[in-house]
Amino acid sequence: MPGDSPIGGVGLAHPAPAGLGFEIRPFESRDEKAVVALWERCQLVRAWNDPHKDIRRKLNVRPEWFLVGRLHGDLIASVMAGYDGHRGWLNYLAVDPQYRRRGFARELVNHAERLLRAAGGPKVNLQVRSLNLPVVEFYRQLGYSADDVVSLGKRLESDTPPL
Repeated sequence: MPGDSPIGGVGLAHPAPAGLGFEIRPFESRDEKAVVALWERCQLVRAWNDPHKDIRRKLNVRPEWFLVGRLHGDLIASVMAGYDGHRGWLNYLAVDPQYRRRGFARELVNHAERLLRAAGGPKVNLQVRSLNLPVVEFYRQLGYSADDVVSLGKRLESDTPPL
């Protein structure tokens, strides 16, 4: 079955939470439409980030770390994990609003952390929009804390079409 092969000693296909019919597996190209729709429902899509381009970019770097969660066959969750040799990163953690507060996000984060730990990652970084306090609290409950840093960014490629 695709996704069952272990990477870094950690199997990618993973049933979780126990007994609920939730399975975590790597993204497959047939998932793209459902993933983008999920991100839209979760209000993760922004005008300056084309989600289809973000997916294509991720598929060029450790594509097996782009994880989706399926519940009884329906795609309800996603997370992108990355590792640059210094720090792990989590992006696009999403759980369909109707399935939140059931442990699916926690299970996705735990799975991604296991992948990062197996690759030798000593720390995980992530970014949360400053006004998204419920998500900040979610990560605090998982042991994350705010770092005393300023997050800066610079676009190297524009995702927005020219006017």
